[in-house]
Amino acid sequence: MIRTLWFYVALVVSSVVHSTGVILAALLGVKRRPGGGGVYDWGTTDWSRQLLRAAGTPVEVEGLDRIPGGPVVYASNHSSMFDIWALAATLPGSVRMVAKQELTKIPLLGRAMVTAGHVMIDRPHPRRALEAYERAAEVIRSGVSAVVFPEGTRTRTGELLPFKNAPFGLAIAAQVPVVPLYISNTFEIMPKGRFFLRPRPIRIEVGDPIPTAGLTLDRRQELRDRVHAAILGLKVRVDARGAAR
Repeated sequence: MIRTLWFYVALVVSSVVHSTGVILAALLGVKRRPGGGGVYDWGTTDWSRQLLRAAGTPVEVEGLDRIPGGPVVYASNHSSMFDIWALAATLPGSVRMVAKQELTKIPLLGRAMVTAGHVMIDRPHPRRALEAYERAAEVIRSGVSAVVFPEGTRTRTGELLPFKNAPFGLAIAAQVPVVPLYISNTFEIMPKGRFFLRPRPIRIEVGDPIPTAGLTLDRRQELRDRVHAAILGLKVRVDARGAAR
């Protein structure tokens, strides 16, 4: 109970501090750094690290050396808000989330996310969603990596849900590799619909990048299936490692 209360205090205070910093930087005309870093990356990365420390959920990553240089699209399973913080805190370079439009309604934080360059998807309106993915492809081509959650929502069972096609159209449009990721233990920490913490280490398994060079949009389903199979394979690897401990 004490840990949960401390986490929510940190969530409010850290969100206000980092969101205010990002918004003020934009108002003052601070430009984004082409190679990453600076206040706009700080607003996401440092915020995420503070929340993970407050929650008592350290992150262990296997396979960072598999991530190629340059921008990529990271595709991950999604079972908790802690997925976002764990990835933002640990992935290299400048990284932005592709997230649901509803997050922009959160006071201060929503505006900061848009200001920092995170891409909001209006899922109920396909045309607006397509425009958002096109903007995301432009962001990636500028040297920034993107994180997508192809399930489209957090799982309520802990099992991997079917994947949507659109995130893979994004990777093909940007012509960058897709790096599959599998995150474990976040469902146990705080699944969708629960507000109490069960702190434990978060584990991220990084898979081999899947190239998209030369692929056309009509092959996005093929790419989707390859990434889905890769993430299932990462899950098997993580489960086997856990069973051996």
